[in-house]
Amino acid sequence: QVQLVESGGGLVQPGGSLRLSCAASGFTFSTYDMSWYRQAPGKERELVAAISNTARSTNYADSMKGRFTISRSNARNTVYLQMNGLKPDDTAVYYCNARRGERYNYWGQGTQVTVSS
Repeated sequence: QVQLVESGGGLVQPGGSLRLSCAASGFTFSTYDMSWYRQAPGKERELVAAISNTARSTNYADSMKGRFTISRSNARNTVYLQMNGLKPDDTAVYYCNARRGERYNYWGQGTQVTVSS
């Protein structure tokens, strides 16, 4: 079955870095666009970054540009999110998403990122 398993979250001080990973299985990873979303308490889920299936195209939310980097390894069926310069406002549950067209749309269970001193 389809699985997206996020890892790498945790507690970090402001200005620190984290690298999230999302390991995919149960579908042809290289044919899916991948994204990271996040949801903070009391807020709607929002797009953080996206990467096309070939990794030729990436897209970032304005507030993440220059701080976050999305990448993928189709050989390892994994998508990554490198987060630098973390701020308390980055505190949220981060979710991995896999999408192909309108029909196929999968979510991971999320990983908590807390930025606090």
